[in-house]
Amino acid sequence: MQFHHHGYVSTDPRVLPAAGVGLDRPEELPSEIDVLIVGSGPAGVITAAQLAQFPGVVTRIVERREGRLPIGQADGIQARSVETFQAFGFAEQIIQEAYQITEMAFWKPNPDKPEDIVRTAVTPDDPNGISEFPHLIVNQARVIDYFNEFAERSPARSTVDYGYEFVGLEVAEEGEYPVAVTLRRTAGEAEGEELVVHAKYVVGADGARSAVRRSIGGSLAGDQAFHAWGVMDVLAFTDFPDIRKKCAIQSEDGGNILHIPREGNHLFRMYVDLGEVYEHDNGKVRETSIEEIIDRANAIVHPYTIEVRNVAWHSVYEVAHRLTDRFDDAHSYGEAPRCPRVFLMGDACHTHSAKAGQGMNVSMQDGWNLGWKLGYVLEGRSPVELLETYSDERQVIAKNLIDFDKEWSTLMAKRPEEFDSPSQLEDFYVSTAEFPAGFMTQYSPGPLTGAGVYQSLATGFPIGKRFKSAMTTRVADAVDVHLGHHHRADGRFRIYAFADTDGVAIDRWADWMLRSPDSPVQRFTPLGADIDSIFDIKAVYQQDHHQVDLGKVSKLFLPLSGPFQLVDYEKVYATKDGEESIFDARGVSRDGAVVVVRPDHYVATVLPLSATKELGDFFAQFLTER
Repeated sequence: MQFHHHGYVSTDPRVLPAAGVGLDRPEELPSEIDVLIVGSGPAGVITAAQLAQFPGVVTRIVERREGRLPIGQADGIQARSVETFQAFGFAEQIIQEAYQITEMAFWKPNPDKPEDIVRTAVTPDDPNGISEFPHLIVNQARVIDYFNEFAERSPARSTVDYGYEFVGLEVAEEGEYPVAVTLRRTAGEAEGEELVVHAKYVVGADGARSAVRRSIGGSLAGDQAFHAWGVMDVLAFTDFPDIRKKCAIQSEDGGNILHIPREGNHLFRMYVDLGEVYEHDNGKVRETSIEEIIDRANAIVHPYTIEVRNVAWHSVYEVAHRLTDRFDDAHSYGEAPRCPRVFLMGDACHTHSAKAGQGMNVSMQDGWNLGWKLGYVLEGRSPVELLETYSDERQVIAKNLIDFDKEWSTLMAKRPEEFDSPSQLEDFYVSTAEFPAGFMTQYSPGPLTGAGVYQSLATGFPIGKRFKSAMTTRVADAVDVHLGHHHRADGRFRIYAFADTDGVAIDRWADWMLRSPDSPVQRFTPLGADIDSIFDIKAVYQQDHHQVDLGKVSKLFLPLSGPFQLVDYEKVYATKDGEESIFDARGVSRDGAVVVVRPDHYVATVLPLSATKELGDFFAQFLTER
């Protein structure tokens, strides 16, 4: 963490100096807003948190509730999300309070006594070490709290405006604030009063019954499995031995349970199979009482018993898989192509079962994807066409999620005799671990993603996939750090320059970046801004840190920043002594390579150190010349 470079700080250094709209943020909603976000769930708050790093952008997030969410339905936090939390500065704190999943136990009917269940397998949760971060369970409400704290500490000082319900919107053909949004107050002395605000862009993060989606003529299409589940968060006394492990439980009569321990060491969640639902049930199954859910759970876990002593929350739902026909208002059938003004994300776009723990995790990536792009366009860093990439990138990911969840939820509902092999469920869980963990996302070639011509120079950083961190040693202070952990959600691109063996090529590349009028630094850094305001450029040397002389390192990697123009010593890294070199661990060529990473952690392109023109041309596709 860097601080003091704007002057001595004796208070919490995570609270950044207010700037721009954060200097005098009005309590009431202004009549003109750059970005209006509807809904304060995970998708909405991460979007607001990212935009809070752009102090020139007026962002407001409205929520119809009167205050903070006390309890959320989602609780599974995949490792990719924890990487995201690291970028927003709260991974360590949330890990401390969360439950960590390290194994999953599988229980099935005892062959010798089928009315009883018996443990048949235990599999590691992350058998391949796909992330240095763990798989967590923590209440969605706490995730929202942490993002809101980040936004409140950011330069724009963003907070949620509670007590506003979205009524409708109209998009004008022209005007600086073309989206007229009607809101209704849901609390306070003015409850019931309607008001109209005008926005440049609107983000619908208002759930599966999204009113924003309806307002742009969108719909959710898909199928329903006609299978119901009761879910309960409970405190209970039980003799079930794996009560503090994630479990998939199958009983003789076909009933199943997905059991998930919760944070705090006592609470746990059970998804209890309520069986097939009659096609014309008309929602009657949702009237199933908590007592019936508990009884069904006890029947499934026999010979063990569960004595529920407190119910924190429970619900009944039917499995459905639905995907919206559009992620923004520019993808309406029959209309002429235009730049979008209204965007959808999270459950407003994709709904599915809760079994794979994907809803909140994928929704947050929706929000981060769009958040930095809106910031770039509104601050003039990129042309408006950048916003078209949101739908192009995220709609494919949502479709992949729906397809995966169909397979997983179908397996979870099968009877024991219906499986192709006795170990089919656990085999599927292990073989597909990378997908639910959030690491199968790979954006296709486009303006923000290179074609992969030079992928062989860094095979461990696949273009279009998230940047997988590795251990290095920071040269200036000999501290061992994960290279990717300094990639914070500040809206900057990261450019990692992996040095050649003798350092000649990286010196030549750095000199070009510093001095050539064709370099991205010279072309796209705003006049008067710090040299690293758009691009955070780091050098990674092949040698041990003792063999790297900071006095000979290019000034590109020792930039001056802040009002006192102080040297930033956190840009130069070396191979960690005694461990596998990052060059070997990530398949980086010993001739060197340049790895460009987007603000949302995804690898944008890989180039040789000699490909300077290609680097400049890549950024010219979506950045505005200064």
